[in-house]
Amino acid sequence: MAHTPRTPLLSPDRRRRGIYILPNLFTTAALFAGFYAIVQAMNQRFEYAAVAIFVAMVLDGLDGRVARLTRTQSEFGAEYDSLSDMVSFGAAPALVIYEWALRGLGKVGWIAAFIYCAGAALRLARFNTNIDVVDKRYFQGLPSPAAAALIAGLVWVGIDNGFHGPDLRWFACFLTIFAGLTMVSNVLYYSGKEINLRRSVPFFAVLTIMLAFALVSIDPALVLFMLFLCYAASGYVMAALRWRRERSAPSEPEREEPGDKIA
Repeated sequence: MAHTPRTPLLSPDRRRRGIYILPNLFTTAALFAGFYAIVQAMNQRFEYAAVAIFVAMVLDGLDGRVARLTRTQSEFGAEYDSLSDMVSFGAAPALVIYEWALRGLGKVGWIAAFIYCAGAALRLARFNTNIDVVDKRYFQGLPSPAAAALIAGLVWVGIDNGFHGPDLRWFACFLTIFAGLTMVSNVLYYSGKEINLRRSVPFFAVLTIMLAFALVSIDPALVLFMLFLCYAASGYVMAALRWRRERSAPSEPEREEPGDKIA
């Protein structure tokens, strides 16, 4: 009797796949920074919470570039990064700004915080579904790390200048709603993804980076807040310029078809 070979229990494509550890270490560190921000906000240490959100933003920017440079991209890494972003740039900033400034506004305060949190969730979901169909040079809507930096920057610069949260509650409420709605808008923002880190750059570019670091070191809270505030406004400025250019562009005269003329 011929022996029938046994079929393997798992086909090659169903076997357990490994996880690249290097980029996911950065993602885990960003997730920890976001969780740390939530804990510090609950303990009323808002400056630590704000700085932790900025640290999460830096780590989030590194994990994707590390994955591309080392060719360790994976579907797991992309999903893990989205979940980490939701904590660090969605839930954490909403809780920090609510505890610092919006609690005294009652329903208006927590609704503003929810608008921001929901905007971050929708922004991340739309980004994941449109990643292959949008222009890589631009983001559709304000990126969630930039929105989180806007909120954290307000908390940080407010504390550095001796303001208490209730002193800025209405401005904080407006900024929180603005950031949440801008994340789900169709306003385009420059992404910088076409910048090639492997390509040589002129000496002036290196000098510009050194000057930027020096400028940030003078007053990190104020400089970072103003930087991201200008970035948030840049999308609307570019949209207004495009709209004005389209309005001022002369319309092409309609061509007459041979059959349109009356004999």
